[in-house]
Amino acid sequence: MAPRADAIGLVVADMSRSLSFYRRLGLEFPAGAESEPHVEAQLPGGLRLLLDTVATIHSFDPEWRAPSGSPRVGLAFACDGPAEVDKVYADMVGAGFEGHKEPWDAFWGQRYATLHDPDGNGVDLFAPLS
Repeated sequence: MAPRADAIGLVVADMSRSLSFYRRLGLEFPAGAESEPHVEAQLPGGLRLLLDTVATIHSFDPEWRAPSGSPRVGLAFACDGPAEVDKVYADMVGAGFEGHKEPWDAFWGQRYATLHDPDGNGVDLFAPLS
């Protein structure tokens, strides 16, 4: 049997802030997870999003260092329509999270916007243009 994609893992500096960000985007994590070193959310299609604290990673890889420069990973969340891209972006920025690129009509036929999660990873919002 060939390996299959099962999870996407992110290393987080502040579990509570990261949970607040991803919960606001609709992901469900267990109650009380803010004090946990590792948490998971089930994603559509069977994938999981894993959040691990820096201390957790250091427990098995003491030499681990956060990458420098621009992030090399991005997540994308599908919205029901262009208006929802605008609404979610405004909601996230209004809640104190970092907006990177305000919503725009992309040449490839989608309404698109980019946020940064608390650790600087790109999180895109998109919907087909009508």
